[in-house]
Amino acid sequence: MVEELPPDYARQLGPGESALRKLGPNDPPPDLAAAFGQRDPLLLSSIDQSMVWFRAPSSRQFFPFEDICTHEQAQASLVAMRQLMLSSTDAASFEREFLRLFDIYQTVGYNGQGVVLFTGYYSPEFRASRFRAPGFDHPIYRRPTDLVTDPTTGAPLGRRMPDGSTQSYPAREEIETSRMLEGGELAWLESDFDAYIVHVNGSAKLRLPDNSIMHIGYAGKTDREYVGLGKSMVEEGLVDKNKLSLAAVRDYYQRDPETVRRLIHKNESYVFFQEYDGANWPSGSLGVKVTEKASVATDKKIYPRGGVVMLDTKAVNFGGSKEPFKRFVLDQDTGGAIKAPGRADIYMGVGAAAEILAGAQYNEGTLFYLFLKPEYVAEYAAQIPAGPVRTGGPERENASGGRRSR
Repeated sequence: MVEELPPDYARQLGPGESALRKLGPNDPPPDLAAAFGQRDPLLLSSIDQSMVWFRAPSSRQFFPFEDICTHEQAQASLVAMRQLMLSSTDAASFEREFLRLFDIYQTVGYNGQGVVLFTGYYSPEFRASRFRAPGFDHPIYRRPTDLVTDPTTGAPLGRRMPDGSTQSYPAREEIETSRMLEGGELAWLESDFDAYIVHVNGSAKLRLPDNSIMHIGYAGKTDREYVGLGKSMVEEGLVDKNKLSLAAVRDYYQRDPETVRRLIHKNESYVFFQEYDGANWPSGSLGVKVTEKASVATDKKIYPRGGVVMLDTKAVNFGGSKEPFKRFVLDQDTGGAIKAPGRADIYMGVGAAAEILAGAQYNEGTLFYLFLKPEYVAEYAAQIPAGPVRTGGPERENASGGRRSR
């Protein structure tokens, strides 16, 4: 009897292999009618955020994407999708018009058959202080001046040394135990586990002692390897894989904080933060705001940025039951563990309720990228709105990027 190997969701693409394959006329399309029926009112806002990114000249460097789409095509696809959402009166008419206008590309997934593991991430809310004070002893740091990143993509390159050379940045344990970043604290939290959750999700809403709110988000990360805390706990037999959730990890931390700290240090990657204007928070890797249940994080080295994606998976509701999650979302973020065609992260929102949904999200499914057929691009490109460009600057390698505790 041959032992069945566990799924390798982190399987990388082979040389010359694409993460997407175009559906042919004999391939069954995804359940577009169901996705239209589950459409979220915030989807249009999420499309508008991607339009902001596409209007920035810096977005052009990422296109054409393979032989799949041009910059103009991807941008025009957003215009067409927005109009179709507003004009369709029912699911059947939406599906007919969509299939007339759009080409559909399915992920190859981890196994070549389209299977993707969908996890969830969120923006946590914690009590904190701008200054060290009784009960607030655990810092998160601003971006250090010696951190070197790619000026365009924000990808971490290492640490600039006094002689001008670049070396790998110290690992998490050394950063925390040596206090080498002392003086660069952005805020102080109540526990080291709270601080780590902020690292994992890349953003947080902090309630200060005077009840004012401080919004923080990603400002950079080190070049060290990311290792998920949840994965480490499963490997050591501390949490059952089928019961893995943020709540389970937090419960174990409360019983045995020293063991969890040891495993946290296996994740050598370290994240830095900055304060954000609440109006553009939380911001994803494209530098635009991510939207609850309407933004997804994928590996931006293998998937095209900013476009409309359809997810076909399951999500947990507040009662703990799994329900079909067939939705249109925008690909606007990435993450430390999201580095293969078999991984994707759904943004679940802000605060305790979103934590419940994100912490329990662990389901297989598939995803589809949706682009206008070439013959319709000019028609919709002519309708691309002009306007001021708001961006958060260069792309960030690991912005919200969440659920990396998996």
